[in-house]
Amino acid sequence: MPIQTHYLTSNPYSRPRLPLYKVTKLVIHWVGNPKSSALSNRNYFENLKLGRTKTYASSHYIVGLDGEVIQCIPDNERAYHAKSANSYSLGIETCHSDWEGKFSSCTYNALIALCAMLCQKYGLDPREDLLRHYDVTGKCCPKYYVVHPEAWTQLKEDVHKQMC
Repeated sequence: MPIQTHYLTSNPYSRPRLPLYKVTKLVIHWVGNPKSSALSNRNYFENLKLGRTKTYASSHYIVGLDGEVIQCIPDNERAYHAKSANSYSLGIETCHSDWEGKFSSCTYNALIALCAMLCQKYGLDPREDLLRHYDVTGKCCPKYYVVHPEAWTQLKEDVHKQMC
């Protein structure tokens, strides 16, 4: 799976360069901005370095509408994506085409492949170690998979099947 590396500039708002010693979970998000691209979401994180909004946010990966994957932060550094889980998890933002938040087949397939690769790399079980942002903070994210928990169960099962 091709991953484009576009690391964020070191800064206190989106790439603090704090160590992430051991990856034990993957946290899935939706970008909450329909039809936006992976690159535009990456650039949003990059522009936080200016400090205008005092917003702390980032993710390790962003999966785009056409299945492209951008890595924003190395796996051994923390991203600001899920509050208390930042110290032990990788954050994956996922683009979507509407406010319902269901991922397109291109996006979904790329997300499954990325999660399977990361689960294999870090020895994770997707049925236990794949979380929604909702599972960590209670935020309705990724919306479709909070509203449709059966779709979330299927997503985790699809990652597991991809690993076999």
